[in-house]
Amino acid sequence: MQAHQPALNELENLAPLDAHSLPPPSEGEGEVRTIGIFGGSFNPIHNGHIALCKAFLEQCDIDEVWLMVSPQNPLKQNVELLDDDLRLSLTQKALEGEERIKACDYEFHLPRPSYTWNTLQALGKDYPDHRFTLLIGGDNWACFDRWYRCEDILNNYSIAVYPRTGSEIDAKLLPPNVSLIKTPLFDISSTEIRQRVASDQPISGMVPESILQEVKLLYKR
Repeated sequence: MQAHQPALNELENLAPLDAHSLPPPSEGEGEVRTIGIFGGSFNPIHNGHIALCKAFLEQCDIDEVWLMVSPQNPLKQNVELLDDDLRLSLTQKALEGEERIKACDYEFHLPRPSYTWNTLQALGKDYPDHRFTLLIGGDNWACFDRWYRCEDILNNYSIAVYPRTGSEIDAKLLPPNVSLIKTPLFDISSTEIRQRVASDQPISGMVPESILQEVKLLYKR
């Protein structure tokens, strides 16, 4: 079943899209900042995502985390994936007050499908004064060898891996530029949130209060 497509008057309470949610591309030399790139569909963003970002900021040598909201892949439609701009808007509203965690629509403006290598390379050109670290889950690390240009990513970027249920990682076997972040296993998933909304079950405590009503509305089938 398709996700509920809201009428225009149902979207009045959504946070407006902020075209300046990220700093403009660097011009000349500037302050060197280290940015953690945390990609995903965020369909929808939930409290586990935000807790992970805070753990990254505490345990990694990074200044900010950019949540890279992934666009819909036109070659592989997902009927449960909410519209790009709505997911971005929910993410922006969920992060209000989080000065070091930012919603990012950067991949919306890149060729699709989105490959992490291409995204990191484009970011490096647009933000030459920044250094980028890739933040991924243990499930993605388990299949990292199947990623597009995975060796190039490993050779050029640091990677921080957080644990996921069912993905055991031996930190002693990780490459030198890959680190294992110690975080609890957050028992929250976007899939479960969508399912609970669809079946009229409560989701309080799973998403920030600032987006609770919007999530209930947008994912109601």
